[in-house]
Amino acid sequence: MLDLGQRIRDFLSAPAFGVAGASTNREKYGNKVLRCYLQAGRVAYGINPRAEEIEGVRCFADVGSLPPQVTALSLITPPKISLEVIQACAGTPIRRVWFQPGAESREAVAAAEALGLEPIWGGACLLVVLGFRG
Repeated sequence: MLDLGQRIRDFLSAPAFGVAGASTNREKYGNKVLRCYLQAGRVAYGINPRAEEIEGVRCFADVGSLPPQVTALSLITPPKISLEVIQACAGTPIRRVWFQPGAESREAVAAAEALGLEPIWGGACLLVVLGFRG
């Protein structure tokens, strides 16, 4: 298995990112992670079944609706929802997933590995890695 640093570099090499749990509320981490990608000059899309757009970025109702260039997914969702999102990745172009702190569970990580996805979990935070400026 690759070390955490290499898994993060591989994750960040994706052409576009999905943000499961994207929020219209700027105080929530689902909004901060989306803005973090944008601040870093990355292409990102939100996943939120109740919003068409967040922070000027198009949103999609579910993982299966994301554009095909999205190959990496950040999860900012409760663990039970994270498991559902991971299961929905089957048959999509998603290859790497990053469980933001609090979004992971052993079951969701195991499901990601069973699908052949490369998960990042256990405390690493995208906001810290990319230097989010709130």
